[in-house]
Amino acid sequence: MKKLLLILSAILGLNMIAYSQENNKKDMKTLVVYFSATGTTKAAAQRLAKEFNADLYEITPEVPYTSADLDWRDKNSRSTIEMKDKSSRPAIKGHCDNIADYDVVWIGFPVWWYTAPTIVNTFIEAHDLSGKTLNVFATSGGSGVEGSANDLKKAYPQYTWGESRLMNR
Repeated sequence: MKKLLLILSAILGLNMIAYSQENNKKDMKTLVVYFSATGTTKAAAQRLAKEFNADLYEITPEVPYTSADLDWRDKNSRSTIEMKDKSSRPAIKGHCDNIADYDVVWIGFPVWWYTAPTIVNTFIEAHDLSGKTLNVFATSGGSGVEGSANDLKKAYPQYTWGESRLMNR
């Protein structure tokens, strides 16, 4: 009888912990931040925001990218030049003034040259993301998200990094 009571107590305790953790997740305020050059990543961001009942914030370049800017085959295109220079920080419009209100921030982008576009670094460096869980999502025509996520973790080890997702569909 004692063993049965101990087992039932353990099960009840585990259920209470799981319930508490699930409720804490629901209480966490989430923001989906994204950069989208062609609209593909924007659509992924909207799906993710719906999944997490999150707010959306778009990283908007001060100078919009044209089709010519995005031509990765052109060694003189804007995106090629930016991605060759890892210190490049393209200017962005605006600032997410209420970022302190969020517990979880998803950061999304199209994968360029196997990593995040440097404009994502502009956003990260312009905001204090301390105390938040940062997750990464990406869209890509041919590579995964792991390399991009690892690059960001390595560049910003002071932050807490969570999961990463490739969201092509």
